[in-house]
Amino acid sequence: MGNRIYTRAGDKGKTGLLSGERVDKDDIRIECNGQIDEVASMIGLLRTRIAADHKWQAGLHRIQVSLMNAMAHIALSQNAARQPTVPLPAEEAAFLEVWMDKIEASLASKSEFFLVPGGTEVAALCHVIRTQVRRAERRLHTLNRQAPMDPSILQMMNRLSDLFYALSREELELKGVDEERWRLFRNRSK
Repeated sequence: MGNRIYTRAGDKGKTGLLSGERVDKDDIRIECNGQIDEVASMIGLLRTRIAADHKWQAGLHRIQVSLMNAMAHIALSQNAARQPTVPLPAEEAAFLEVWMDKIEASLASKSEFFLVPGGTEVAALCHVIRTQVRRAERRLHTLNRQAPMDPSILQMMNRLSDLFYALSREELELKGVDEERWRLFRNRSK
């Protein structure tokens, strides 16, 4: 009958790490990887919303691969004897910084830290990804307190949310759509 996609091994709330260890399905490593998987999937959706020859395609694909590589490292228990054969994202923070610096240098307006997400579908999707990255990053720091991980994973995730903020700004400028800056409304009456 061949290999099946289902194994029934998780029916009682356990799943396996790369090390072979069985853990609860809500184990912090599984939760972190689930959230990173969401990010990689949403980047895939973003890639379908832009042209195949769009200047972001290669960089977004690289990020997806780096996220999957990071997930392999996260999926090992702290006591794992074997290490994954995939690379750590050691160069990714620098790659993301260079990309953001190019975007910022090309934008006509200075960065506004509080923008109302939207403007175009692609810009809004960049903000959705930015928030998903932040959520994954928060859970990674919880995991890191329990089982320290390679700093390059944390650095990549920190830069990644900033990149998607910058990409949203670049998209709006390329499409000629004004950014909607959020301003705190103050009651002026006394």
